[in-house]
Amino acid sequence: APPGHTQDGGQETSFRWQCVEQPIGKLLFRRFLEGSAEFAAAGALWAEIEAFEQCEDAEREEAAKKLRSRFFTPGGSEHCGFLSATATAPATG
Repeated sequence: APPGHTQDGGQETSFRWQCVEQPIGKLLFRRFLEGSAEFAAAGALWAEIEAFEQCEDAEREEAAKKLRSRFFTPGGSEHCGFLSATATAPATG
């Protein structure tokens, strides 16, 4: 099947396709996250990860430290406690 379609010819319905790859779906989902007190930290984390991906190599270590302290550390300003320990572990190697 071509990318973005299901085997039966219908539109792909995966989260990645709808909320990451499709600009309008991404915008609407981000607005949903940011507009909810329960999910605002997740929306902020997503925005910061996208900004991190655009960082120059020289800025990455400092940006990663800020991300960890803000989102991954209990007591951080926008701690995302729903993330697993594996997801929040510092990269190795």
